[in-house]
Amino acid sequence: MTATEKADPIRVMLVDDHEVVRRGIVTVIDASGALRVIGEASSVAEANRRLPAIRPEVLVVDLQLPDGTGIDVMKTARELDPEQRMLVLTSFDDVAALRESRAAGAAGLMLKSARSQEIVEAIKAVHAGRAVWPADHVEEGPELSDSDQRIVELIGDGHSNREIADALGIAEKTVKNRVTIILQAFGMQRRTQVAAMVAARRRAGWKQQ
Repeated sequence: MTATEKADPIRVMLVDDHEVVRRGIVTVIDASGALRVIGEASSVAEANRRLPAIRPEVLVVDLQLPDGTGIDVMKTARELDPEQRMLVLTSFDDVAALRESRAAGAAGLMLKSARSQEIVEAIKAVHAGRAVWPADHVEEGPELSDSDQRIVELIGDGHSNREIADALGIAEKTVKNRVTIILQAFGMQRRTQVAAMVAARRRAGWKQQ
């Protein structure tokens, strides 16, 4: 890309049932120059109907919707695209919301009370594959054995099962089985969710005890 060329704006879909709030967020996103809202929805049904045609690069969802939750929308999005980038934008600052969002495949959670630039930067971060969980809500999660914790850290470093097996001196099939157990322990479905969790912990300065 030359100095005179600009990257295309990141395509964003916003799901929020409060029209005034949604309008405000759309204005913030479009004004950034780096992002562009290409679709909106105010309910689970509308979002699920529009997602196949819109295919956003980043899906931004509220948790509370009139006919369900943002979790329902995220599950549909991940069925359409297992690598869909997703960010929860909510008014509810609690551990349950974070846990459910993470399990559904979200890469982060932001409060609607955040500054405009923080929301923009969070969307950019999620698009780039980074996690943006609140630092004070990064949980240690279930207690794992030393070997399983090492596997979690190696997943966070981006290593494949074969690479993890080589690093630990165990069979690749053993790693695969342990990853399945680890996912179940954290209530997750994909190793990308584990990687996002590790990134969030590291950003928050979390250390294994």
